[in-house]
Amino acid sequence: MSKHLHVHVPYRQLDERLPMLLEHKLQPEIGFKGEDLDQLDPELIERASAELAEGGLGITVHAPFFDLNPGAIEPYVFEATAIRFRQTIAASSRLGAKTIVFHPGYEYWKYGGMDHLWLDASLSFWPDIIELAEECEIDLALENIFESRPQTLVDLLDRIDSPRLGHCFDVGHWRLFAKTPLEAWFAEIGHRIIHLHLHDNTGKGDEHRPVGEGDIDFDRLFTLIAGIASTPSMTLEAHTIEELNRSLVNIVPFLDR
Repeated sequence: MSKHLHVHVPYRQLDERLPMLLEHKLQPEIGFKGEDLDQLDPELIERASAELAEGGLGITVHAPFFDLNPGAIEPYVFEATAIRFRQTIAASSRLGAKTIVFHPGYEYWKYGGMDHLWLDASLSFWPDIIELAEECEIDLALENIFESRPQTLVDLLDRIDSPRLGHCFDVGHWRLFAKTPLEAWFAEIGHRIIHLHLHDNTGKGDEHRPVGEGDIDFDRLFTLIAGIASTPSMTLEAHTIEELNRSLVNIVPFLDR
């Protein structure tokens, strides 16, 4: 399997799935919830880190996102988000992870179209987090969620312009929420993509179907990925083992390129 490919694994299932990961040489993207970070099992973290490293397998991490917003105007939400993100970087460092995916917190209707409110708060939030990530030698990737266009992410990434902060392009979310064609999205922010989330849907819900079982044009997607100067890491975001296995089969022709 490609050295760039990872698979979604909730932290709470890490111990159970670790033998499978090692046997099949699958690299995890470990998803944390906030309460997971308060109840980390040091023995599990140390063992998983050591065994995956010994197997030559890399780790990415997905940060908590429920109720959090790095572009929050409410000071308490802003601080709670900073606490959780610092905890995530600390846990990721102990795991030996190289990339963490974060939700940016932007929603058009939440801000009434006043993008500058989210942008100004985000510009004050990220520098301290980036400094911590730099100390731990970890890259940070902002994932598109409800964005209908990439401009808010472009504005933030261009203003900060740090090699440690890039874009995680989630093609399932793009299919569901974006009004920007795929080629135009890549033209605007493709040079910032350092990670990908791969799952499928038909535009009716965030179904997280296996690759090739919705209507997303993955042939077109991987043609655009091939144009990125440095191949990004990528994660299959399947939510069951059965769906993961189907996605692993369906992704092979694109990885074989």
